[in-house]
Formats: sequence, structure tokens, C-alpha cells
Amino acid sequence: MDSEEQRIQQALAEDIGAGDVTTEFFIPADSRSSGRIFAKEPCIVSGLTVAQRVFAAVDTSVQVTLRCSDGDRLEAGQTVLDLSGPTRGILTAERTALNFLQYLSGIATATRSYVEAVAGTHARILDTRKTLPGWRALAKKAVADGGGTNHRMGLYDRVLVKDNHLAAAGLGADAEAVRALVADIRRRQPGLAIQFEADTLDQVAVFAASGADFILLDNMPPAVLCQAVALVAGRCRTEASGGITLETIRSVAETGVDFISVGALTHSVRAVDLSLEIFTA
Repeated sequence: MDSEEQRIQQALAEDIGAGDVTTEFFIPADSRSSGRIFAKEPCIVSGLTVAQRVFAAVDTSVQVTLRCSDGDRLEAGQTVLDLSGPTRGILTAERTALNFLQYLSGIATATRSYVEAVAGTHARILDTRKTLPGWRALAKKAVADGGGTNHRMGLYDRVLVKDNHLAAAGLGADAEAVRALVADIRRRQPGLAIQFEADTLDQVAVFAASGADFILLDNMPPAVLCQAVALVAGRCRTEASGGITLETIRSVAETGVDFISVGALTHSVRAVDLSLEIFTA
């Protein structure tokens, strides 16, 4: 069972439990219906495959016909998918399918807003590891559907040295020690990307000279970001992060940074308003 299927089964188990008593009491077993899920507001769609799998997990007789693709922009009233088949299956799967679609479409919609806000600049929008536990793969897929770029699936695919790592190791930001650290990582695991988090311009200068691949410029205002980009002078890639909003992101992008990471894309996004409309066959 893949991770997506596990997430679906867990979601259905917590919702259905011992059975959908309302549907079982009110809907005859032989009842058949058609229906649709539609957007009640403009949005970018994500989570279509997951929704399909939810309905199939409840009742394989429910037919799902997609009317758009992940990443498509929909206006209010447009159909996301059509449904037909046993009424009980449709109604029992409804909330779980909508929960996936609404949350993931919310991520994709928010991401597209940030991507559009920096259009014409050099910067690309990144996600973070600030995801709901167990939802990371789905959330990052939604970011990609919104036009963002996935960044670090976990602790295993990139070295990101933060202030706490340096403090715990007793390294501080000593230039010689940092260069030695980078060289050691290169020797032990060639090809692994290395990134340092910098809070000050002095740290930027040290990290840029270390041979690292990326520097995360943490909570720096645009004026300081411009100085940081100039200090780096193309020796590595730069990423701005920390408290960046839709209102401020354009000014950050115009500093010349390569990437801007936005934790809000996954940790505090608003779900899109979608609804199921059913018709008795």
C-alpha cells in the first residue's frame, strides 16, 4: 500500500468508523444517482487523483469523470468532476474526497498567487517542510500544481546548516571551520547539496566563500537582501525566507535572490470552497 493509499484509508476510517448510519437509514441500497463536484470560487485545482481514489475505495461502482486537470484555473461554478453510480457510495465518500480536494486546491491556489506576484523577476517560489504530519507528499504536489518549486522533501535530501547546528557543534561562523565542514561533507557524500542559514551579512560572506551551494537569507529586509546578493556575487544560489507575505514578496523578489521560500503555502493555507451537487437518477 503506497503512502497516498494509506492516507486515504486513514481518512475514511476516521470518518466512516463502523458505518455511515445516516446514509444507511435514509438511502435505499439500490438507489443510483449522478452528481458533480464544482468550484464555488475561483481556484487552482489539485488533488484530483486522490479524490478519484477515495470514491473507488468506498465503492468501485462509482464512476468518476474528471472535467479538468491538476493545475487548471477554474472560475466559480465550473465543474471539477462528474459522478455516477450507487448513491450510498457517493454520499459516504463525499466529505473525505472534498477534504482532500479543498485543502490541496487551497495550497495550489495560494501558490499561484505568490508565483504571479513575482512574475518577471528572477525569483522562484519554494515550499518548506512546514507541512501537516503525513501530508507532505500531497502538499508538495499541490505546490507544484500551483507553479511553485518543491524544496527538501525531508532531512535526508539536502544539508541545511542552521544556527543551532553551528552552536551545538561549537563552530560558530569561523571561516576556516566552515570551509573544512563543507569539504568533509563533499568527501563523505559527493553530490549532496549543502546550504547554510545566514542571519547577518558577516555570515553571508563566510558561507559564500565556503564552497556551499546555497545560502538561506533569514528574515532580512529588502535593503539587506540586496547587500547579501551583492556579497554572494554568484558564487552560490540565494534563498530569502522568514515572514514573507503576498504583500511583501515582490519587493523581496526584486532584490535579485534566486529563490523565496514561503512556509504559509502549506502550514496555514485556507481551503478552497468546493461542493458536491447530487441528482437522483
